Amino acid sequence: MSKRIDRETLPYRPAAGVMLLNREGKVWVGQRLDSTLTAWQMPQGGLDPGEEPREGALRELEEETGIPRDKVEILACCDRQLLYDLPDDLLGKVWKGKWRGQSQTWFLARFLGEDRDVNLATPEPEFRAWKWAEPQELPELIVPFKKGLYRDVLKAFAEWL
Repeated sequence: MSKRIDRETLPYRPAAGVMLLNREGKVWVGQRLDSTLTAWQMPQGGLDPGEEPREGALRELEEETGIPRDKVEILACCDRQLLYDLPDDLLGKVWKGKWRGQSQTWFLARFLGEDRDVNLATPEPEFRAWKWAEPQELPELIVPFKKGLYRDVLKAFAEWL
């Protein structure tokens, strides 16, 4: 018999994300290697202990996309933490069961490079494919449990889009 996990007792994992815009105003999204879903997501991930959100966002961006920091200009930071909860079927399985979801600091950034600067063949690859998407498409591209989060990101950066 499996032990029931009380979602309310678990904390949120500190994390950061990047909405990366190209010159045409489209957003970078990648298709995860570890998912059988056809969902696409923006670069994001957990912060290391003591790491500032901006630093973590730029690190995650480079680790996941191969895009170096000098090819990115931060335009804005969301003025509040954005949350998402894991669905019940993932709770207790992801992140060794330590977190209920993530509390993310989101950054809007401009891509200063060229498409050839994207390199998914990183030391620890996370994506199988990538593309530029229209901002309004984002909630339909992401896994269902992050749709609300992506709507919040779009609202946070609406004046820039």
